Amino acid sequence: MTDYNELHRPQFHFTAKENWINDPNGLVYCDGVWHMYFQHNPESTIWGNMTWGHAISDDLLHWKQLEHALYPDEHGTMFSGSAVIDHQGTAGFGEEVILLFYTAAGAYAIPKREHTQCLAYSTDGGMTVQKYDSNPIVDSFAKGNRDPKVIWHEESEQWIMALFLIDNDFCLLRSTDTKSWERFQDITLPGVSECPDFFPLMDESGNERWIFWGAKGKYLVGSFNGEQFVPETELLTSEHGTNGYAAQTWSDAPDGRRIQISWMQGGLFPEMPFNHQMSIPVELSLVGSGKDVTLNRWPISELETLQKNRTNPGARTATKAVPLVVDTQAKLLDVTFSASRRGEGFVYITVRGQPMVLHWKENELRFKDRSIPLGNSASPEIRILVDKASIEIFIDRGLASASFNFLPGAYEHPLTMHSDDDQDIDILEVNELDRVW
Repeated sequence: MTDYNELHRPQFHFTAKENWINDPNGLVYCDGVWHMYFQHNPESTIWGNMTWGHAISDDLLHWKQLEHALYPDEHGTMFSGSAVIDHQGTAGFGEEVILLFYTAAGAYAIPKREHTQCLAYSTDGGMTVQKYDSNPIVDSFAKGNRDPKVIWHEESEQWIMALFLIDNDFCLLRSTDTKSWERFQDITLPGVSECPDFFPLMDESGNERWIFWGAKGKYLVGSFNGEQFVPETELLTSEHGTNGYAAQTWSDAPDGRRIQISWMQGGLFPEMPFNHQMSIPVELSLVGSGKDVTLNRWPISELETLQKNRTNPGARTATKAVPLVVDTQAKLLDVTFSASRRGEGFVYITVRGQPMVLHWKENELRFKDRSIPLGNSASPEIRILVDKASIEIFIDRGLASASFNFLPGAYEHPLTMHSDDDQDIDILEVNELDRVW
C-alpha cells in the first residue's frame, strides 16, 4: 500500500499506485464524476501488457484508482480509445449508457492479428465495463491503425470516429448505431501521428469551429457539417514542450467546458514503484476568429484550491549583481510573473536548480532545448507549475504552453531570478501548493 509520498512521486499530478502508465483513455464525465481510464501495465514499470486502468475524481485533482476496466483478450492488448455517454440509447444498450471505444492491438495477440477497433459499455456509470460480444466493430484499414476518438454529432444525428491510420494519416468514420461504420474522409497532419481528438469550440466571433488534434499537440481549426471537415488554418502548434503527448478531452463535461489532459512521456522516476505521470488538466478555448484563431490552454480553475502561503512582493528589479530570491523553500509551486520587454538581453529563472532563460531578441522562453514563443505583449506573463517531477509553462494566459518532465538540480533557493542588465519584474506571485494524496 503506497502513501504516494515517495521521493520522486508527483504530488498534484496523477500517477498510478504502481507500474507503467501512458495515454489517458476513455475520458468522460458522468453523474458528477470525472472518469479517467488510462494505458497501464499492471505487472511492470516498463511498457507492455496494455490494460485499461481506471481512476475517478470529483474535482480533476484528487483521484481514486479503481479496479482495471479492460484486460487483453483474443483480439489483442487494450490500446488507446475514448468514451462518451449514449444519451439516446442508439447503440442498443439503453439510454445514458457509457460507450467505450478502444483498439485491440492484434499484433500482440496469439495468434497475431491486425489492429481492430472495438466497443465496450457500462450501464452503472462507468464503474464496471462489459465488452461488446460481436467485436470488432471496425476492421483494419492500415497496419497499426488505432486510437478511436468517438463523439456524437448532434446536427447530423450520427456518431463520428476520428482514427489514426499510419504515418501522418488519419480518417473520419460515421455510424448511427456505433456498430456499423463508414469511412468518409481522410485527413493528413504533417509530422503528426497517433491519438486524434475531434471537438467543437466557439471562437470569439461566436462561430462554431472544429479542432482536429494529433498526439504531438499540433492541430487544425476548421468547419464540420457531418459530411466533411474543412481545415481553415494551417497546422498550428499548442504543445511546445518535450513531454506532453497523447492529449485527450473529456466527453460530456458540464457547463460547456472542454477539459484536456496529456500523458507526460519520457520522464525519469529512478527506483520508484511507478513510471510516468499525467499533466495538469487544462481548459481549452479559442482566441481570435477566422484564419487568425488559436487554441488557448490554461490550468483548470480547480487548481486554485491547492494554493497556500501566497507570496506577492509586487514589482521588483532583477540584476546580475543582486539576484531576486523568492522567500520560499516549497517544492510544489504555482508561480506567475511578468517582465517588461527589452530589445535584447536575457533573464535567467532558476527553478529548483534547473535554469530557464528569457531571450528577448528571439522573443522566446528557453527550457531544456525547447523554445516557447512569448507573443506580442509589452510585458509577457509567464505561469509555471512545479511538481516533484514536472514543470508546465503557460505564456500570456495560455496562448502558448509547454510540458516538461523534470528532476531538480542542486540549489540553495527554489526560485531565483537574475539578469544580464537591470530587468523590471512587473508582477511576481508565488503560491505554494498542497499535495492531493
